[in-house]
Amino acid sequence: MHTETPKGEGEPLKVQQPDLNSLGPFGADMDGESSPERKTPGCTPVLSESSEGPGRSKEDEKLSLITWNIDGLDGEEQPERARSLCSYLMLYSADVVLLQEMVPPYMRFMHQRLGDTYTFTEGGQEGYFTMMLLKKSRLTLLDSQVLFFPNSHMMRNLLVAQVLFRGQKLCLMTSHFESCKANSEERMRQLRLVMKKMSKAPDDVTVLFGGDTNLRDYEVATVGLPSNVCDLWEKLGEPEKCRYTWDTQANTNKEIQFKYSRFDRVYLRRAAQDGVLLLDPQSMALIGLEKLRCGLFTSDHWGIYSTFSVMQK
Repeated sequence: MHTETPKGEGEPLKVQQPDLNSLGPFGADMDGESSPERKTPGCTPVLSESSEGPGRSKEDEKLSLITWNIDGLDGEEQPERARSLCSYLMLYSADVVLLQEMVPPYMRFMHQRLGDTYTFTEGGQEGYFTMMLLKKSRLTLLDSQVLFFPNSHMMRNLLVAQVLFRGQKLCLMTSHFESCKANSEERMRQLRLVMKKMSKAPDDVTVLFGGDTNLRDYEVATVGLPSNVCDLWEKLGEPEKCRYTWDTQANTNKEIQFKYSRFDRVYLRRAAQDGVLLLDPQSMALIGLEKLRCGLFTSDHWGIYSTFSVMQK
């Protein structure tokens, strides 16, 4: 919901706009709008390459992930923002997509546009919730579960999916931690629960978490990360261009006095057992930086697009 817009200029990447015949509850009377994505020096997305052809492609040597709070609760200009969201997801074609603040109209629309490419699993069906999209050609969903945070006053939970990737087990997690500064104690409880779940996973399983944590740095310092869990942004050298995912000066969707934070985070716990695939952080970039024709951004958060190299331990 918050973020920093890159200062550098670059060549725009054209986002191919879906051909929308219907927007369901949104209506079908609005023209599509392409959403060019600007390359950002020091934080440039590396788009996936085709996996077609003989032998192992470069796509096989990495795993890609997007995490994004899409701000589905904001009803303003939803049709155009929903189209833009699908455009970004089609452009980046990430293996794993982790979304927060999903709402039923967005969910129905995305099933219509992306259902042939992705398997969907949701953290709820009513109000607002989290959702995962798993690329069918790359990942097989084995099981999923929703773990409720017992003290949450905002319907927050942890969505967990067990998947197969190249014949190996991965555990994927997403969540939307408790919002607002006053809820710091509950947010830290939620972080502790997630970190415990990640660190205690079986040794032959790699665990990836991505979500809107609403965390402040002092809260993370208070809780601490397990020694076997890393923060992707920190692991990649803390690139300044990717620091803030919520920045009300750069992103004007909300009329809020200028604030910025790194609310959206990606955590990795690599498998420890010999003979299994290892994921190593490779790159990250912010997406959703282009203002749409309607004058809004896709969300009040920037999304994070990250890649991991895949190695055999």
